[in-house]
Amino acid sequence: MDFIKNHWKIIVCGLFIGVVATLLQKFGNPANMGICVACFERDIAGALGFHRIAVVQYIRPEILFFVIGSFVSSLMFREFKPRGGSLPLVRFLLGFFAMFGALVFLGCPWRAILRLAGGDWNAIIGILGIIIGIYIGIQFIKRGYTLGRSYPAYKLAGLIMPLMMFGLLLLLLVKPSLTTGAPFFSEKGPGSQHAPIIFSVCAAFLIGIFAQRTRFCTVGAIRDVILMKDFHLASGVISLLVFAFISNLILGQFRPGFEGQPIAHTNYLWNFLGMVLSGLSYALAGGCPGRQLFLSGEGDIDAGVFVIGMITGAGFAHNFAVAASSAGIGPWSAWAVIVGLLFCLATGMFMRKRIA
Repeated sequence: MDFIKNHWKIIVCGLFIGVVATLLQKFGNPANMGICVACFERDIAGALGFHRIAVVQYIRPEILFFVIGSFVSSLMFREFKPRGGSLPLVRFLLGFFAMFGALVFLGCPWRAILRLAGGDWNAIIGILGIIIGIYIGIQFIKRGYTLGRSYPAYKLAGLIMPLMMFGLLLLLLVKPSLTTGAPFFSEKGPGSQHAPIIFSVCAAFLIGIFAQRTRFCTVGAIRDVILMKDFHLASGVISLLVFAFISNLILGQFRPGFEGQPIAHTNYLWNFLGMVLSGLSYALAGGCPGRQLFLSGEGDIDAGVFVIGMITGAGFAHNFAVAASSAGIGPWSAWAVIVGLLFCLATGMFMRKRIA
């Protein structure tokens, strides 16, 4: 009871995300993908024409309102603090390669948890990969790894990401008929599967507020447990898993097994290594992809650069046969993961300050 008393806010946040994610799935989002930051950013990349895979193109309002909800929350509680300047190109590439790993596994940390809550046992392999990737990142942090400090920035710079999200919202609602065909919207496949916009908007807006206030972060949860034996953030992640599982049972969405899981494959090696890459990238960047969205909403320009790196990486991954599918990994998936791991290892090794 004392634990719940001390951590109830983050536990309620995890509960809310878990239940809302299963409801988003029930109301139209892809199976075991009520919320997936990586997959949804991939869909946005497709809608903007960064890749032309017709079945994964949609401006996902969840992503937009994670940022907008966090932005509103940070204004309300006077935590909107524009800052940046911490090696933006490196952060861009960390986001770029994090997306490679996520699209080889087919999911971000949130979706890995939701896949597990829906009965997809392949997610266990992915979650182990995330933990190993974060553990490697922590070893670099212990030895002085840093991307340097960020500095206060102009308010307008901090407003760029929220304003971009409002711009994407206009594209989603207006759907201008341009001669190029953009923005693109899937007529079949996962990109065509989505909950009603109003439900997605309200759900994501509230998640943005709750997550900004509680600092909800899956990667931070694992990092804190390993580094400090601190289970505060982990209690929120566990709550997400437990209540998503319960909600799936109630909604009839729990289907256990390895084979035939929606938008998933059973290549255990590259499921694992893909998420090692993602986990390491997130650890070096300082937060999971959801946390990067929430940080960008409260004025963190570096987090915004990471988000843009992920969206760009999604376009590249699909254009150059890196992304996996239900049929398995792509022709260049393995090589892309190896290159990403080499980049992240070099980043961790050579971007260190000497510890006296």
